[in-house]
Amino acid sequence: MKISTRAIPLMAILALSQVAHASAIAQTKGHFEDKFRQLDETLPTPNIYRSAAGEPGEHYWQQKVDYDIDVHLDEKAKKISAKQTIHYKNNSPHTLKYLWLQLDQNIFKTDSIAERSTTFENKLQSNPVANPAKISLNQLRRQQFMDDNELGFIIEKVTDKHHKPLNITIVDTLMRVDLNEPLKPGKETQLNLAFAFNIVEEDAVGARSGYEHFDKDGNDIFLLAQWFPRLAAYTDYEAWTNKAFLGSGEFTLEFGDYNVEITVPADHIVAATGALENPQEVLSQSQQQRLVQAETAPRPVFIVSEEEAVANEKTATNETKTWHFKAKNVRDFAWASSRKFMWDAKGYQQGGSEQPLVMAMSFYPKEGGELWKKYSTEAIIHTMEVYSRFSFDYPYPTAQSVNGPVGGMEYPMITFNGPRTTLQKDATRTYSLAEKRFLIGVVIHEIGHIYFPMIVNSDERQWTWMDEGLNSFLDGVAGREWDPTIPWGVEPRDIAAYMKSENQSPIMTQSDSVLHLGPNAYTKPAAALNILREVILGRELFDFAFKEYALRWKYKRPTPADFFRTMEEASGVDLDWFWRGWFYSTDHVDISLDKVYQLRLDTKDPDIDFNRLREFEQSKPVSLFVMRNQEEGRELWVDKNKDIRDFYDDHDQFTVTNEERNEYQEFLSELKPWERRTLERAIKEDKNYYVLAFSNLGGLVMPILLELTYQDGTKESRYIPAEIWRRNAKTVNKLIITDKDKLLASVTIDPRWETADVDIENNHYPRRIIESRLELYKKKAREGKVYRDIMQDVKSELKPLDENEDKP
Repeated sequence: MKISTRAIPLMAILALSQVAHASAIAQTKGHFEDKFRQLDETLPTPNIYRSAAGEPGEHYWQQKVDYDIDVHLDEKAKKISAKQTIHYKNNSPHTLKYLWLQLDQNIFKTDSIAERSTTFENKLQSNPVANPAKISLNQLRRQQFMDDNELGFIIEKVTDKHHKPLNITIVDTLMRVDLNEPLKPGKETQLNLAFAFNIVEEDAVGARSGYEHFDKDGNDIFLLAQWFPRLAAYTDYEAWTNKAFLGSGEFTLEFGDYNVEITVPADHIVAATGALENPQEVLSQSQQQRLVQAETAPRPVFIVSEEEAVANEKTATNETKTWHFKAKNVRDFAWASSRKFMWDAKGYQQGGSEQPLVMAMSFYPKEGGELWKKYSTEAIIHTMEVYSRFSFDYPYPTAQSVNGPVGGMEYPMITFNGPRTTLQKDATRTYSLAEKRFLIGVVIHEIGHIYFPMIVNSDERQWTWMDEGLNSFLDGVAGREWDPTIPWGVEPRDIAAYMKSENQSPIMTQSDSVLHLGPNAYTKPAAALNILREVILGRELFDFAFKEYALRWKYKRPTPADFFRTMEEASGVDLDWFWRGWFYSTDHVDISLDKVYQLRLDTKDPDIDFNRLREFEQSKPVSLFVMRNQEEGRELWVDKNKDIRDFYDDHDQFTVTNEERNEYQEFLSELKPWERRTLERAIKEDKNYYVLAFSNLGGLVMPILLELTYQDGTKESRYIPAEIWRRNAKTVNKLIITDKDKLLASVTIDPRWETADVDIENNHYPRRIIESRLELYKKKAREGKVYRDIMQDVKSELKPLDENEDKP
């Protein structure tokens, strides 16, 4: 019986593979667990499309899809209608009888899989303790909007290049188009579509795009994304990626060229993926001149000023303008339109004068205030400066930040970002520190997405972490290079509570099944990459390997295996243990320093060893019985009868005799020359020997970072690689040797919190006193009690962060 590979999700195949291999290496004796076994048993087998080195194989292929679209925005009806022509080239080795297209707007249909499978707890932000007897006004608003509007795509026609109708089948957020003739390898086909849909109000339904209405001036901002039927990706690893859009899993698409004409009210300003082809038709002469001036200006230049934007708000027209954009080699197209937009721009010359100029541009209403004027466009340029260092020069002519109702969303050359300023009583607009951090952070993050996954084209529907995790790692690098005093990025300690929680899923979980998307797809992988860069590989090896990954997969579609293999192959370090622990398991880091043993070298020389034994014996506490006898003044028999004494009364058991010295000389005579030299050197150096006993309580093997503090107050750092756990992943001992004058006072594991260790208290030897706050308060008497047990409140200071809290 032939089994379709599409019938079994890829993650299920991987899971079955893991079970098969696990059983193949199962132990029948003992309890050995190999945390360092090769990941190749789990990863897909290398082939002619994807090599064992993690780079595209000699027969790598991907489809090419070009779009010609003519779209009209009906501002009053909040609706768009469009006609599009799709040119599809089959670069695969397979003959295709049908094509699958994504109809993402269908997610808003009341009978969509996403809507019907959304639980009430999901709408309560996945809060397991939410009261099911309560419903918010936002929830009611969403339901009412969806009840009052016909949502989803209206597909008016689909024909082939000869304008012959094509049979279509709509399956939730997907549409299958049956071709009149099978499409053979290397051949092209054409589809002609006409479609329309009602635009959702973003605030009402919580969408990735839509319109925002401003009651005070009666105007709208339109953000249009997932707005046209788009070809689903056809890949070498999964064939058609036709999994329904449920909301969390984003998009995997094909690269192509876009030719888009956007007709909007004549007083609107349009921002879009691509380069504006007809500025002379849609911009005034003055605006065109400002755009040229902005190319070399030291600070952003207003193409449309605030005064002009405010004046536009007060007018409305029935006339229209058509904005014409072209974009080459992009995987998607998005746009925004509003008469409220002011528009600033600044040219960015990267990689020397031979590189094309990039225009960094921002579009925002007056509600953006000084915050957007100061920081949006500058943050775009800063992002390109940092990200290009880790990957490649920014390859497109524009990079844009648009203010609208969406908190943050990315598309090729254009991003939607949400922060606004605060309106004061005197009608001035100011911004708080939080709003400033939000704007700079979200612009860096979303512009960063133009690199990952808009260019390094990972499959977001399947592996969210490949774009969100990698990008969160890099936005932390860029943020700290903007201003290190602002808490940017992910510190390993930020994920300790999540790592320890029981309510989590492995990073490699498919995006729609992830329990908490924020920590799973953003913070945990970002923390892992920070640890990989700063602790395990070091910056030089990591940066080289990461850039190699970006260059290899620029404009191509990598999988996790390609990333894992490239990072190992380019760095020259076996990291299978790292990927397995961090990405395939829910183990956490908790390394405990249980004991520290101080050892002394047994030299066999009685004149040395016996003195040391005497010192050790004398260092012991005085016996309780002896001490109390002395306190009572009891006289010893040996003191009362001094006339009866022998050799042993005058000498202790550590007195050296000729017998011991003769035995020592005999021992030396039996040593080989190299053994005697080794012993003599050790005696001369008289170093200190310590054995440190470690336990791995969390299950995740990691390097052990040590800080040794000596009795003279000096400190020393030592690094023990993760491979120390290769033969015993639960307990290990490590010998530490120090110079004669370096006596240990204490030892600390991971003193700078670099490894996401969830329990820092067992990292200290000797153990330290745990600091917390004891807050006193007075409370009215209740049931005869005047004061509540204070220690009940102390517990709230000791418990970790909410384990169920998502961190975006």
